[in-house]
Amino acid sequence: MAGHSKWANIKHKKAIVDAKRGKVFTKMSKLITIAVKESNGDPNSPKVIAAVDLAKKANVPKDNIARAIKKGGDKDAAMMEEVVYEGYGPGGAGLMVVALTDNRNRTGQEVKHAFSKNGFALGAQGSVSWGFSRNAEMDFEPNPGTEVDLSDEDAEKLGVLVDAFNELEDVSDVYVNVA
Repeated sequence: MAGHSKWANIKHKKAIVDAKRGKVFTKMSKLITIAVKESNGDPNSPKVIAAVDLAKKANVPKDNIARAIKKGGDKDAAMMEEVVYEGYGPGGAGLMVVALTDNRNRTGQEVKHAFSKNGFALGAQGSVSWGFSRNAEMDFEPNPGTEVDLSDEDAEKLGVLVDAFNELEDVSDVYVNVA
């Protein structure tokens, strides 16, 4: 009766759930670290408070939040930065991929590979950003009149492409201009 161990089944399911939680915790920690660095080490700045609130909503443990704040305030720590990549997806949909990274080259190659693996190309700086603007929460929103309607087939391809970006550790958000 191989393969019928209840513990083995639980172990595999737990490993999948833990991996997903770990990715969320990593992204939230990077977000907090960057917010602290941008506020010159002030943990009481509005941007840091907003990042901590977002992490708490994602059930990030207090120890992880405290470590991220300490890491952001440490002058010797690796410099984390926000990088925005642009490209066009299926049906002419514009994509803004926001990454939090300590190594631009590695992250750039990972994003470029995700685009090319799905049959699309990474765009140049400004090729898509003209169709987006930042809102009060610093998220990208499509400008009025720039939204694109997609067929069912293109929407499915776009979903696969967005999932590929979400699999990358450094990518924090993906914005599209689909209506």
